[in-house]
Amino acid sequence: MAALLLALAFWGFVIEPDRLVVHEVPLSLPRWPTELAGLRIAVLADIHAGAPHVGVEKVGRIVATVASMRPDLVVLLGDFVAGFRRTGLWGPVPPEDTASVLASLHPPLGTFAVLGNHDWWFDGVRVRDALRSVGIVVLENESVRVTREGQALWLVGLADLWTRTPDVTGALRGVPDGAPAIVLSHNPDVFPDVPSRVALTLAGHTHGGQVLLPLIGRPVVPSRYGQRYAAGHVVEEGRHLFVTTGIGTSIVAIRIGVPPEIAVVTIAGRAVTARSARASSR
Repeated sequence: MAALLLALAFWGFVIEPDRLVVHEVPLSLPRWPTELAGLRIAVLADIHAGAPHVGVEKVGRIVATVASMRPDLVVLLGDFVAGFRRTGLWGPVPPEDTASVLASLHPPLGTFAVLGNHDWWFDGVRVRDALRSVGIVVLENESVRVTREGQALWLVGLADLWTRTPDVTGALRGVPDGAPAIVLSHNPDVFPDVPSRVALTLAGHTHGGQVLLPLIGRPVVPSRYGQRYAAGHVVEEGRHLFVTTGIGTSIVAIRIGVPPEIAVVTIAGRAVTARSARASSR
């Protein structure tokens, strides 16, 4: 038993947090325009640069992997830094260093970001400015229009739920009724407030609980809804949410059964009526 526990600890603290898995996630959405069928979105969240196992070199590895997947656009869903100016043995990587590596991302439709709670605990203005200085579009309660093959797509970025005030109504104000829209949110707990006219909500923050155990599930999930929005594709009342389990760790540098993830979402246009399972790793 002691040997088993030691092996599990070694896996959880040393091996799994240092992995990097790509999940291909096919989604079928109702009323999705034909011109946008097959749209590929690379979804990254919770890099936590400066936390154990996530240095600048790891960010470079992430960027290279994303580029090899050839997405149409990249969305970055917050928590770029470890979260505090000093964290004892580890400290956050300066956001300027992380941004300079992320600047190598050049998807055809652009790279878009929202900030997370750890960014604001560190210095949200500094993180935002670092990203914007390299051409990454940072959204907070606002929307932006991109076009593919003449078809407009609206990306709607929300403020972080824990440290700011997300305004779903205000962010959607400039989006025409019936237009395809994707909400970007660091925290999935905003999902119940997202109206049905939004095609898809993308979120991070939970890390998938960092630990997923047989029979027990995810012992700790930083969400008021428990495991309801912990990870993967969720469909509720015809509305779609995808939550990525992210890259880094927080509080405790452990991952068991929830490896660091790059999710590549590919959108088709058929309706889904049931809660779907996480896509198998590439």
